[in-house]
Amino acid sequence: MYDRETRERALALVEQGRSLNSVSKQTGISRYAIRSWRTRIEPISRTTQCPRCEPAPRLPESAEQYAYLLGLYLGDGCLSRQPHRGGYALRIACADAWPGLIGECRQAVKDVRPMNSVCVIQRQGCVMVTSYSHHWPCLLPQHGPGKKHERRITLEDWQQQIVDEHPWAFLRGLVHSDGCRIINWATRTVAGKRKRYEYPRYFSTNMSTDILRLYTDTLDKVAVEWKPARQSHKAENISVARKASVALMDRHIGPKY
Repeated sequence: MYDRETRERALALVEQGRSLNSVSKQTGISRYAIRSWRTRIEPISRTTQCPRCEPAPRLPESAEQYAYLLGLYLGDGCLSRQPHRGGYALRIACADAWPGLIGECRQAVKDVRPMNSVCVIQRQGCVMVTSYSHHWPCLLPQHGPGKKHERRITLEDWQQQIVDEHPWAFLRGLVHSDGCRIINWATRTVAGKRKRYEYPRYFSTNMSTDILRLYTDTLDKVAVEWKPARQSHKAENISVARKASVALMDRHIGPKY
């Protein structure tokens, strides 16, 4: 007997276009078992237990974790329709270099949809933290056709309420997806000698001006000073470099790990 997570991980590999034979060799599970799961496994997506679909809609489970997940989704997440199994797949890309981030992402997905399983699909240089549900579009209404930076991105009132209550969790998700903490350096002449100084700095980069506006509006609410940094041809950068503001970011966010 295989547990549900093992079955879903195998099915996720098949959904990538892999053959049953290759998935069987990678996982050690027989092709017969995988083939039977494709037709018999109970769908992980449920048509019930969605806080937004109830007659009186309510906030998602674990509002703070939802704020973090929302930031991750706006940065490195996507929703895709799964016509052969019904529902939608939520996928959050997380670099292999940050195993702690992968664990936090996976836990946030589980906390927001505790009735759904979460699997991790390995890609080159990263993993896709993946979960299936009919209700991800209810919880992430920013989903739509095309790329996020090519369409309007705004928060619904109930989402803004969560972000206002948990601004640091939202900022943490945005930084963990599209941001970084680096050590910058500069030189200065003191008493005729050139000296090198190092200082920490946060950057966040996104091609969507709407998502960056959500980021900077939230920074303003928690009294973090920021400024636009050097722009690339396709993306815009936001810098946090003031000592007091970096200290605030370190207290609530910190470097990826």
